[in-house]
Amino acid sequence: MTEALDRLQRRLGHVFADPALLAQALTHRSHGQSNNERLEFLGDSVLDCAMSIMLFGRFASMREGDLSRVRALLVCQDALAGVAADLDLGPCLRMGEGELRSGGFRRPSILADAVEAIIAAVYLDAGFAAAHALVERLYESRLAQVNPAAPGKDPKTALQEWLQGHRVALPVYTMVRVRGEAHAQEFEVACEVPKFAVRTVGRGSSRRAAEQQSAELALARLKEG
Repeated sequence: MTEALDRLQRRLGHVFADPALLAQALTHRSHGQSNNERLEFLGDSVLDCAMSIMLFGRFASMREGDLSRVRALLVCQDALAGVAADLDLGPCLRMGEGELRSGGFRRPSILADAVEAIIAAVYLDAGFAAAHALVERLYESRLAQVNPAAPGKDPKTALQEWLQGHRVALPVYTMVRVRGEAHAQEFEVACEVPKFAVRTVGRGSSRRAAEQQSAELALARLKEG
């Protein structure tokens, strides 16, 4: 586990002065009383504050309501689980045998909570500036994808508006398959725009997340012409 934690710290870009904070951030409540629930509570607020500062500085012309919508999309469970996947966080988590056997290390809610706990751990270890810098590193690629011309619009809404603007019928979403057990399912959903012979398939930890991804892929293909 020591090697895994060293690799994780390199990916985070932060070496802990107090390694016990990182260990606690990676400990699920099923493992024992010294777990990451309190850190998750703190990390949620630190993340919101850091993200607010970043969005405020990057998008000077964006209105308050749009800033709030963009922030909500960036700090939601699906987004945090994506950050956890980038960090390969699952194998680093400590959890009870039952949770481990049931695939808890792949569960989006557990992964999202662990990311928030890590942010809190960095804050306690080195202060807000270090936590803010961590959030910037974790979200660099996602922030680059924010479109100021369509702030806070999820892919399904953006696709719908594009089709309406071209006087085309709304897309059809169809469940393709569901993989995995009930506690750790992966959904595949197809998005079809018959008029342009476009069909894409998205995947996610929920049907909504899979629909959003398939809509994003469809819109990108339509814009390519």
